[in-house]
Amino acid sequence: MSKLFIFLGPPGAGKGTQASQIAKNFNLAHISTGEMLREHVTNQTELGKKAKNLLDEGLLVPDDLVINMLVERLSHTDCKNGAILDGFPRTLGQAKSLQNISDDFPINKVFVFEADNEELIKRILLRGEVSGRSDDTEESIKVRLDVYNSDTAPLVNYYQEQQLVTTINAIGEIEDIYNAIALHFNNL
Repeated sequence: MSKLFIFLGPPGAGKGTQASQIAKNFNLAHISTGEMLREHVTNQTELGKKAKNLLDEGLLVPDDLVINMLVERLSHTDCKNGAILDGFPRTLGQAKSLQNISDDFPINKVFVFEADNEELIKRILLRGEVSGRSDDTEESIKVRLDVYNSDTAPLVNYYQEQQLVTTINAIGEIEDIYNAIALHFNNL
């Protein structure tokens, strides 16, 4: 039975950076729903066309589309040892849907990344300059932070009630943050 690890936190908190490295070093799949959606947009799939306008405005793609995409992705062979979910779930509805597939992929731990809004905005604007991502504008960042606070932040309590949460201070050197997370993985 493969295990799921959830990296939860606001946009720009470093979830993707850390998930990529942890997944590589602990032989897990790194599943970023944001990256999967952007691939669909780039490839101009039907889902990508629907998602592009929502993503550019900083809004969330409907749960059913994301969940179907995730279930399909978890069937790939690189998920046999488990996976880190980066950017999913984002809503209580998604979290409850994830519970429905947890017989095959039980949630082992939820890492909650914390950073202040000023730092997050600075990081995302810098990322946008470097990557050229169309959704990394100051206006869309503020919308995404508002959406995170209203839709995703309540998941912290949801997972705390299940005693799955480990809080990560996402401000500091990338290597120090990695070491704090890896310490938890070494003890699992």
